[in-house]
Amino acid sequence: MADTPPHTPPHTPPHTLQRRHILRAGAAIGMAMGLPTARACEFYAPNFKVIHPWTRATADGVDVALVSMVFDEVTAADVLVGVSSPVASQAQLGGAGGAAAGDTVHLAIAAGQRLALSEAGIHLRLLGLRHPLEVGRAYPMTLAFQHAGLLQTQLTVDYERFL
Repeated sequence: MADTPPHTPPHTPPHTLQRRHILRAGAAIGMAMGLPTARACEFYAPNFKVIHPWTRATADGVDVALVSMVFDEVTAADVLVGVSSPVASQAQLGGAGGAAAGDTVHLAIAAGQRLALSEAGIHLRLLGLRHPLEVGRAYPMTLAFQHAGLLQTQLTVDYERFL
């Protein structure tokens, strides 16, 4: 025993250590599989969720960005009445059926339905961009609802997604 330094633990067979690591890894995987999956770009209001608010990158001098997102799991009707972000001076509705009345945003969200805002249909327009929006960046965006109140979200600058 004089040859063994005092801080060295007693010898453990290698197969015991390997088995212990395998059991721990298996337990971790099993627990992870049992948890519900959460997506990083989901934002929850009391009666619905907002999925992946996104826009495309903009070049220097461009002062408009089109915003797409999905309203899902809507259990009670609500109305989107405002949008604000430090990257833009104002927001409007655009696209088919989304004509804005002046500077107001007014978008009805029906209960029991999924509502997708996209470049090809109804979308939000952020106007008066203060700087170019870069791919891979996320910017704060606040959505104001008639019943749900304010919902803090992140606007990601992304490539087109399949919604």
